[in-house]
Amino acid sequence: MATLRLGDVAPDFTAQTTQGEISFHNWLGDSWGVLFSHPADFTPVCTTELGTVAKFQDEFKKRNVKTIALSVDPLADHKRWVSDIDETQHTTVDYPIIADEDRKVAELYDMIHPNASAKATVRSVFIIAPDKTVKLTLTYPASTGRNFYEILRVIDSLQLTAYEKVATPANWNEGEDCVILPSVSNEEAKELFPKGFQEVKPYLRMTPQPNLQTGGQN
Repeated sequence: MATLRLGDVAPDFTAQTTQGEISFHNWLGDSWGVLFSHPADFTPVCTTELGTVAKFQDEFKKRNVKTIALSVDPLADHKRWVSDIDETQHTTVDYPIIADEDRKVAELYDMIHPNASAKATVRSVFIIAPDKTVKLTLTYPASTGRNFYEILRVIDSLQLTAYEKVATPANWNEGEDCVILPSVSNEEAKELFPKGFQEVKPYLRMTPQPNLQTGGQN
């Protein structure tokens, strides 16, 4: 399959996981989803990553996000490895890990990059909205662990900009000022953003994050 692009519907699939068989779209339901692959079980960087996602579950749940991991290793290996993750990372992995021995899901999501590895999945990340469309894709090399603070930051931005006529500037974090979309006129902006806005340039207008209850500019 061709590489998934932003706005494409995330392919549905049925797979065995450490929490039983799932049908992906049904499992997601009305939640956002983070699907991420790792090259292999019993590897050091992956162990820290899956442990981090376990520790971040409260943050994901607060944002109505379900997480699910994948590798091409068998289910029995996943279950043995989870014990190692829990022990070494001082956490409990309570989200599913897909066993993709036949590489069916990996192929659907273009997670195997032959120039990197002909067999193992790369470190792919897909953020999927409740309407099942792909909102973000990231690909890391096998040697580099992911920054899950960044993944949470992107989810905050996606969830904000899905409902408000703003975008988020470079290095934005929850609670900071946002950029008003160019398609919004100044007259509309006065109505949409009662906290006010600053016109730095006609095309660059900043406003306090609109869905927060406190704060504002004059």
